[in-house]
Formats: sequence, C-alpha cells, structure tokens
Amino acid sequence: MKVTRRDMLVATGAVLATCAAGAIAQTAPAKLGPTVFDWTKMDAKATDVGAIRNLVRQPTATLDELEMHVTTLNPGLASHPPHTHPNEELVIVREGTVEVLNGGTWKRLGPGSVIFNASNSPHALRNVGETPATYHVINWKTAATPAK
Repeated sequence: MKVTRRDMLVATGAVLATCAAGAIAQTAPAKLGPTVFDWTKMDAKATDVGAIRNLVRQPTATLDELEMHVTTLNPGLASHPPHTHPNEELVIVREGTVEVLNGGTWKRLGPGSVIFNASNSPHALRNVGETPATYHVINWKTAATPAK
C-alpha cells in the first residue's frame, strides 16, 4: 500500500492536534481537592505593610478560581487604597481592630467579624488598633464573574 500526500497531511494534523491537546492539559492548573491549611506551617512573607501568607490560587470543582491568603497589617497602616475588582470576596478578621470601607461607609470591626466585598464595589481595609491586625481573605471567580 502506497502512502499518499493526503495520508501524510491527515497524519500530521492528528499529531499536531494531539500535541496541542497535551500542551493545553499541561498548562491548565489542577482542580483543588480536599485540602487543609495548617496555621503553624504557613509561610509568612514580609511585606511593606506587614506580612502575607499565600494559601492557594487555583480552580475547584465549582469555581474558575479560588484565591485565599492571610494578611497581617501593622498598626496605623492600610493594605491598599480603596479599589474595586470583579470577583467577590470574604474577609474574616482573626485579630486586631480594623476599619473597612464597605457599602460607601467606614465601619470599625474586631476579631470574628466577617466582611463581604461585592463585585465591583469600592472597598478598603486599614488597621486602626495598636497591635497587628490579621485577617483571612477568600475570593473567587465563576463563569458569572464580570470581566471587569
């Protein structure tokens, strides 16, 4: 049986398609499965305002992206100026006293408080206490998350 030019083109196309599928599969991050984050094993990296513990940034079975980190903010400092982003976000105050811009007003909160930052809603957080403030940040993206 003679191999024709058409046979070679079909075979080459199949090889290229297989390689492309493999490359896409390798670049897509794995979905987060059951996981625990042990406070005693979290690596705190110093920042210009305190410290950050980056936990995860990857897709899950139901989210396009789940990002979680823990910030420690030194007294008298803000994490950043008021801003917005399309993803929704929860902030859980672990320790310290903070003020948050939420719904257009500043609110003072302490340990155990929970903040929901809605999509594209201006928000900010500052440490107004005399000790470091530590808070957990959980934000996510889904197919419904606006592009901007």
